[in-house]
Amino acid sequence: MATRPERRRRQVAAKATQPDPALLAAAAELTHFDQVLAGERAASPHTRSNYRRDVEQLLVLAAADAVPAAQLQARHIRGFVRQLRSRQYDARTIARMLSAWRAFYRIMQRDRGWPGNPALGIRPPKRGQRLPQAFDKDAAQGLLNALPAETALDLRDRAMFELAYSSGLRVSEIVGLKLVDLDLQAGLARVLGKGNKIRQVPVGGAACRALQDWLAERPVCLRHGEVAQVFVGRTGKPLSTRAVQLRCKHAARVVGLAEPFYPHKLRHSCATHLLQESHDLRAVQELLGHANLSTTQVYTHLDIDYLMKSYDQFHPRAKRQ
Repeated sequence: MATRPERRRRQVAAKATQPDPALLAAAAELTHFDQVLAGERAASPHTRSNYRRDVEQLLVLAAADAVPAAQLQARHIRGFVRQLRSRQYDARTIARMLSAWRAFYRIMQRDRGWPGNPALGIRPPKRGQRLPQAFDKDAAQGLLNALPAETALDLRDRAMFELAYSSGLRVSEIVGLKLVDLDLQAGLARVLGKGNKIRQVPVGGAACRALQDWLAERPVCLRHGEVAQVFVGRTGKPLSTRAVQLRCKHAARVVGLAEPFYPHKLRHSCATHLLQESHDLRAVQELLGHANLSTTQVYTHLDIDYLMKSYDQFHPRAKRQ
């Protein structure tokens, strides 16, 4: 016979595996919401996962207040925002949640006849501007030059990182890149970005050479037949974004890098260094695939920091007593 602590553990485990009643009741709405995001909005799997999780959070909060989601009003949403803030949720996370909630209610109004959109006009908490983290030029060059090139996977990692820094690609764009998208003779790549928007980006000489080295060794990994993606793992299957993140951590350990290294940091570094040299914000916007110039303007803050450091260091009248 099970002891009392064992029975208690089983009860807790059983309760943990039971789906939340609020989510069960809204399963059809959640499924429909996800289908619209995937179809009409062409949202990425990452965006869909975040939005679904955000709406599930809304449904749980509504159930705790014993109010059906379709009957929520603006005052309820404001209360939920206060609750989330009191639980130390980041202002950016709450802003994303409100965006997901607004999208959910728009679709439910249109397709399910819900009476209103209580999330409209609800402002998220104020947030300080978080600047992108980038390597300085010497650190970026030092990292890429120090990467090993002994095995096929070493060559693959070097090609991925050179491409990310050369062309400012997102990690999702790197793992989604196909062989037919590369034109190394012309130094170009066709990239499928957010919202299924296609853009062409230049590929620098160092990245082209790294890609050629990797493509020469790529057949060694193809144990289960050819795949379309440029970057594959040791078994020949396409890489996941998580795998690339782990390879960044591995590379940092191998080269003895002191600062954090993650895929997006190379994208930020590409944008920052290009803007510092060219001062062409529109070109950086096109390279990164930003829909709005305001998204790209965050890099101007980094450029000003660089300008001030250079000014203080080199201008003959800048020295402070």
